[in-house]
Amino acid sequence: MEASVILPILKKKLAFLSGGKDRRSGLILTIPLCLEQTNMDELSVTLDYLLSIPSEKCKARGFTVIVDGRKSQWNVVKTVVLMLQNVVPAEVSLVCVVKPDEFWDKKVTHFCFWKEKDRLGFEVILVSANKLTRYIEPCQLTEDFGGSLTYDHMDWLNKRLVFEKFTKESTSLLDELALINNGSDKGNQEKERSVDLNFLPSVDPETVLQTGHELLSELQQRRFNGSDGGVSWSPMDDELLAQPQVMKLLDSLREQYTRYQEVCRQRSKRTQLEEIQQKVMQVVNWLEGPGSEQLRAQWGIGDSIRASQALQQKHEEIESQHSEWFAVYVELNQQIAALLNAGDEEDLVELKSLQQQLSDVCYRQASQLEFRQNLLQAALEFHGVAQDLSQQLDGLLGMLCVDVAPADGASIQQTLKLLEEKLKSVDVGLQGLREKGQGLLDQISNQASWAYGKDVTIENKENVDHIQGVMEDMQLRKQRCEDMVDVRRLKMLQMVQLFKCEEDAAQAVEWLSELLDALLKTHIRLGDDAQETKVLLEKHRKFVDVAQSTYDYGRQLLQATVVLCQSLRCTSRSSGDTLPRLNRVWKQFTVASEERVHRLEMAIAFHSSTEKILQDCPEEPEAINDEEQFDEIEAVGKSLLDRLTVPVVYPDGTEQYFGSPSDMASTAEHIRDRMKLVSLKRQQLRHPEMMTTES
Repeated sequence: MEASVILPILKKKLAFLSGGKDRRSGLILTIPLCLEQTNMDELSVTLDYLLSIPSEKCKARGFTVIVDGRKSQWNVVKTVVLMLQNVVPAEVSLVCVVKPDEFWDKKVTHFCFWKEKDRLGFEVILVSANKLTRYIEPCQLTEDFGGSLTYDHMDWLNKRLVFEKFTKESTSLLDELALINNGSDKGNQEKERSVDLNFLPSVDPETVLQTGHELLSELQQRRFNGSDGGVSWSPMDDELLAQPQVMKLLDSLREQYTRYQEVCRQRSKRTQLEEIQQKVMQVVNWLEGPGSEQLRAQWGIGDSIRASQALQQKHEEIESQHSEWFAVYVELNQQIAALLNAGDEEDLVELKSLQQQLSDVCYRQASQLEFRQNLLQAALEFHGVAQDLSQQLDGLLGMLCVDVAPADGASIQQTLKLLEEKLKSVDVGLQGLREKGQGLLDQISNQASWAYGKDVTIENKENVDHIQGVMEDMQLRKQRCEDMVDVRRLKMLQMVQLFKCEEDAAQAVEWLSELLDALLKTHIRLGDDAQETKVLLEKHRKFVDVAQSTYDYGRQLLQATVVLCQSLRCTSRSSGDTLPRLNRVWKQFTVASEERVHRLEMAIAFHSSTEKILQDCPEEPEAINDEEQFDEIEAVGKSLLDRLTVPVVYPDGTEQYFGSPSDMASTAEHIRDRMKLVSLKRQQLRHPEMMTTES
């Protein structure tokens, strides 16, 4: 009977062997009754199973049965005790009925088990739980009866299931392995063929061996159903023949499994060698057949990026197909190397021959694939550089075809710089195209040395002509752009010069305006005497020369702009704006300068006359004639004072004063002071006696 068959009944714990022993070393069988009605059939099955576990030697020492009736009725207890007579009459030596403290006293008087000892075949005693130690040591009792023995029923049941499963599987596995090993030893081909149908065992030997080792470890440690630190007994220890049985099964399994592994190794080796031969021929036949044919059909490099990419994609598909076979090659090579390391002399020559043949074919095909991939990559790079260069040339040509209409010289300089950068970029691109093209031509020339077993002279000529044609076309386009750049550069430099002339002309107008402003605001003094006034007049003439030079410089610049505009066939903005401004400012400066000269000349005449009169005059009769000079000085002074109050009137009718009113007032005051001195001198000449009296 197996535990797995009656597992639901065993889980109910209707009875159990705790591992405890009585004082005669007999096993203790415990029947814990509960409040619910106990199924006697299930209890009988449980007892049959438990009593089948111990050895005959253990059974001969007898059992002590503990019937725990503390939670049950007396009728149930009596029925269980009577049932023991039929189930285990010879093995039971003592039955201890654990009674409640107070409920059975009257009922016991009607049935005394000790009087029935001869009929039952064993002794029955009624005892309370606390007095059970009179018959059994406390260390052999479970905690339910005040003892210290640890027992876990579910743990015991699980381990029992493991033991029985191991016993069943190992026995079956031993039969299967013996059949396989014996069939292999006979060497009968027909027998082998029949055995091969059931070549694999029904269970994994490694798993069964591992289970057995774990079980044996549990048995040896006596921890089948106890805790790590407690003292416990295993129902499957040496006394129950569990440990010797497991050890015997493990030894038999290891022996048969070792033989089985050797049989498998030999058969696997023979099968592997046959499979290797078959796979090697498959790889060689495909690589030399369809694989080589695929490469022979691919020879072009494409005439554009898109065409080269399409060829690359096609080549990747071919490589993908080859990769599957190369993976098979790697696997086969590893298998052959493993067999060679095994050192079987009879297979070495054949294996080395297969390995050499496979390696030669695979390396040759891989080299052709790599060469083709490198060629297509070089072609793609060549067409990529050609496309970039073509786009650069298109951009440069588009820039040259657009008329230049910059706003100022700085923008022209920027445009010219951009044009030079684009031309330089084109030069670099063309050089790169030549390098890529030459490298591609070199690769194509090397293709003729091994051409997948065919003549590729015609195909190579088409590829070479295409590459050379692309490079020549780019060279011609670049030369045309260079010629156009030279023309555009000259035109833009002229435009830069034009803008420079216009800017300088405008600057000349600004300078002339500043000179005019300085003339009106700072050139206002007329001098304190004739000498100083002459110096001011001389400085003014130099100032006028500077203004004249500025005006002439502006006129020359404007004339240059006219010439440049005629050369560039464009309209100068200076002719309608800068030139009128220059002429207007120059006319204003001329008017103001002339007025300044007139005032200085009048001031020189005034100061010269006053200085002559104010000197000490000799006492001569001719002094009387100086009256006319006095009148003339007075007239010049008044005229000069009047002129200081008159503004400068420009040709366009606008007016402008010299200096500020305070500046003019200061100059006028100085002239009046001089006129007063002259008047006083005149009076002295008229009345000499006044001078004498004063003296």
